[in-house]
Amino acid sequence: MPKTILVTGGAGFIGSHFIRYILRKYKDYRIINLDKLTYAGNLDNLKDIEKNSRYKFIKGDICNRNLVETIFKKEKPNFLVHFAAATHVDRSILNPKIFIKTNILGTQVLLETARRYGIEKFQHISTDEVYGSVKEGRFKEINPLLPNSPYSASKAGADFLVRSYFKTFNLPALISRSCNNFGPCQYPEKLIPLFIANLLKNRKVPLYASGENIREWVYVEDNCRAIDLVLHKGRLGEIYNIGSNCLKTNLEVTKMLLRLLNKDETFIKYVPDRPGHDFRYCLDTSKIRKELNWKPKYSFEKGIKKTIEFYKRKFGF
Repeated sequence: MPKTILVTGGAGFIGSHFIRYILRKYKDYRIINLDKLTYAGNLDNLKDIEKNSRYKFIKGDICNRNLVETIFKKEKPNFLVHFAAATHVDRSILNPKIFIKTNILGTQVLLETARRYGIEKFQHISTDEVYGSVKEGRFKEINPLLPNSPYSASKAGADFLVRSYFKTFNLPALISRSCNNFGPCQYPEKLIPLFIANLLKNRKVPLYASGENIREWVYVEDNCRAIDLVLHKGRLGEIYNIGSNCLKTNLEVTKMLLRLLNKDETFIKYVPDRPGHDFRYCLDTSKIRKELNWKPKYSFEKGIKKTIEFYKRKFGF
């Protein structure tokens, strides 16, 4: 049977890749893309499918209860995949209020509307940052949440709301928590696209502290495949970590970018560390690998090379 997916935040980085992936894989699926088009939302990310008869864009805010209700009445979505969020840690430190409103109140609007109008599945897209920092070992889905920034605290709050709607109202919900994504179309405020853009323009890259903070990286297309599996085959009420087991210090990532773009280390500008900077993220992904038979296809270096090629084309190099 044909399915309609309501995707929130579909003009953003991961959301736009997911929409394109779903339309390519499922020939009878429709996509309704609800996006407010903040600074990180860009319809150019979906230029190639904007005239697709199975795709529809609606500009609007997930906090607008009347709009969300109208969409449910008219479009009758089978699935809701919730990407929409304020995401950048540095911005959350400067203005936490926006993050609380969008990430918590906006999620509650979606949950309540989905509960009232009915939904086959509600998938909430979360982040490894809700677990906090770990010096060694890996976070399992059952670990307590210990967020350390306004951003990650707001995402943890949304996770708790989703769980509560599953437990209290039997809303058919799932949560996926991924490590750091990278790839084409990412807004150049995150480390990899910012550093690539700067280096292409012969500018220095601002590296926090000594660059020893450790992150786990997954190529965006691998994450989209995982989200698709969770949506269609995941057990309701469950949480699935999505990670690559590829851990690198920020300095290691920076040096790889320098090497691939033929720059030396004089292009590194060490800057004061940000407040509450988590030292290390690392996910245990045995659950999604065993239950859903998922594993990443892209190595870190292969993904980085594809990402660099995208930004070279974007900036005319």
